[in-house]
Amino acid sequence: MNSPARYIMIGGFLCAGKTTAVAALAKHLTDLGQRGGLITNDQGRELVDTRMLQSRIALPRMKFREGFCCKFNSLIDAARRLTDQARPEVFIAEPVGSCTDLVATVTYPLRAQRILGLDEGAGFSERVLYIYKKQLEEADIIVVSKRDLVEGDALEPLMAALRKEFPGKRVLAVSAHDGAGLAEWFGILTSEDQVPRPALEIDYDIYADAEALLGWLNATLILESDDEVESGTVLEALATNIQRQLLAESAEVAHLKMTLTPDHGLNGEVAVINLVRNDFRPEFGQELEEPVTGAQIILNLRAEADPERLAAIVEHAVATSAPAGCRLTLDHLERFRPGRPTPTHRDVATVA
Repeated sequence: MNSPARYIMIGGFLCAGKTTAVAALAKHLTDLGQRGGLITNDQGRELVDTRMLQSRIALPRMKFREGFCCKFNSLIDAARRLTDQARPEVFIAEPVGSCTDLVATVTYPLRAQRILGLDEGAGFSERVLYIYKKQLEEADIIVVSKRDLVEGDALEPLMAALRKEFPGKRVLAVSAHDGAGLAEWFGILTSEDQVPRPALEIDYDIYADAEALLGWLNATLILESDDEVESGTVLEALATNIQRQLLAESAEVAHLKMTLTPDHGLNGEVAVINLVRNDFRPEFGQELEEPVTGAQIILNLRAEADPERLAAIVEHAVATSAPAGCRLTLDHLERFRPGRPTPTHRDVATVA
């Protein structure tokens, strides 16, 4: 390369809209004629975000099961391998949603409203919220994503509350759904340089305890049907049954994401459904126009609950959600809690 590549990290809490933002930024770079490379980070196999990104963008990418949140060497290794493969001018890095002590840029408006006291209702424990607030404290730019979901005049009080809680931060509001605010944000990301500043003050014991409260579950399901069935019907039934059981056990969901990939045709398209809060309805991010007779479903669930309970909830939902004439079978299921974050390197003076 004749000049150093630009490095952009888009972080934020679980279901903040990071993957959608990454896809939009990748398209923006492509439209500018710039070569981009993507480094993603999650734990476990069979991940919804991987399938979503494959269906939306064609950037070369690296993914790490081990995670680069606290492992600087893994991030550098990914960048070197991408450089050898594609010589990108811009690296986009998306860390796992429960990581802090990095550079975060995205928050989800509806969850932020509740955490900042602008909305009532149940939510996460204080230790889990510690991660969320540290992500915002660390951010160079706080981006209120999914602004199209904020009702009426509620956006400006939210923006004001974020500026008050995190003084000195630039706060933007964007929507990858309708494109509002993206040009300003992407202009900053692709033209401005980060200003060195003191590293985040963080209690790694609280951070580790918060990670341990989150149960993670990844599963792959096989759908078989005697006749054609609408993919949305199957996904919505699964999501609703899981949501109902989470509510019954007061287990706050961080995110539930599912993709459905047909066995044949449809040009690699996938259906996507998300649940981001216990008191919201599951919503579709992508839908299929044609019915299916067979498909693979990838399910990722993150919630403040014991992983064994999450497994029981998903197994029950799989057994009770298939429409008449359909069969849902668990092909793979893994559940775990994230391990204790242990930085490979940590500069307490500045952030590069």
